Amino acid sequence: MYSAKATIINKTGLHARPASEFVKEAKKFTSKIKIANLSTPEEEPVNAKSIVSILSLGMTQNTPVELSADGEDEKEAVDALTALIRSGFGE
Repeated sequence: MYSAKATIINKTGLHARPASEFVKEAKKFTSKIKIANLSTPEEEPVNAKSIVSILSLGMTQNTPVELSADGEDEKEAVDALTALIRSGFGE
């Protein structure tokens, strides 16, 4: 298991377009990947390969998140997705 934290920086948060980019990137990896909204700790982490699950977290600008992965490419998956979040999805 490997994990890392990041903060959503784009003004519109993780809405449909960046969420679809995120899912597309996540699906490149074989590991099981989860994302958690750290501002709502009562919510369970969700499948990072499911756009519906990601949108259900309601992540807006400045939302802290934690990505975790378990599998053969877990470090690469978390590092790539964290970099995508930190890039602001090109917005």
